[in-house]
Amino acid sequence: MDILHIIVLALIQGITEFLPISSSGHLLLPSGLLGWPEQGLAFDVAVHIGTLIAVVAYFRQDIIDLTQAWCLSTFRQQHSDNSRIAWFVVLATIPAGLAGLLFGEFIENNLRSTIVIALTTILFGLLLGWSDRSADTKTKTLTQLTVTTVLIIGVAQALALIPGTSRSGITITAALFCGLQRNEAARFSFFMSIPVIVLSGGFKTVDLLGQSSVNWMDMALGVFFSAVSAFICIHYFLKFINNIGMMPFVIYRLLLGSFLLVWSLY
Repeated sequence: MDILHIIVLALIQGITEFLPISSSGHLLLPSGLLGWPEQGLAFDVAVHIGTLIAVVAYFRQDIIDLTQAWCLSTFRQQHSDNSRIAWFVVLATIPAGLAGLLFGEFIENNLRSTIVIALTTILFGLLLGWSDRSADTKTKTLTQLTVTTVLIIGVAQALALIPGTSRSGITITAALFCGLQRNEAARFSFFMSIPVIVLSGGFKTVDLLGQSSVNWMDMALGVFFSAVSAFICIHYFLKFINNIGMMPFVIYRLLLGSFLLVWSLY
């Protein structure tokens, strides 16, 4: 891959991985509009590693606290709010893991068309806007999560296997519908992304091991630029989310989805 392609695609992946605007929809644009080659498996692994580094680095203290609380809860039966949140992250990951095993191949082979991505970008953008209508009045925090709420958010995350849905978008949507504050909904979405990225990146890494040659410089650049862009994206998204709300992202999704829809038809 050309270095320009690597930088642009890594930045797109890093930014769109955590914003509720669909990374798959954006990754269509360079190849479709500019004729760029599809990013290969090695690059997919690289940007997964980069986004994982970003979210772990940003929430490093939260991850340490949650992990310690989970260990105390598991091995010493010392329960706390942090241990409940840690267990809830695990619980919320199960639906996506099962859906990936059962339907991943079917989705990969049948639902990766431009028109599907266009329609899901629009549909789930509208749902995001609907969930955000009364977000200013919602007061629930992560300590008020319940098993039912977490399973709803987890099932929503499983829907993100469908291209164009946006993992962060659908999980934030579900969390807002369940009454969480915007900032808390986003934080839980980011926590949930860690095991999902690990699982997804792990499967891709296994496939990568079967390849005879890998351009390690391309991978290193992909990791670096996706990690930096994702870290910055998380920081500013959490900083401004309570002030700007979700409507800018909803409008952007509707514009992007409409563009992709027209493109797919003509």
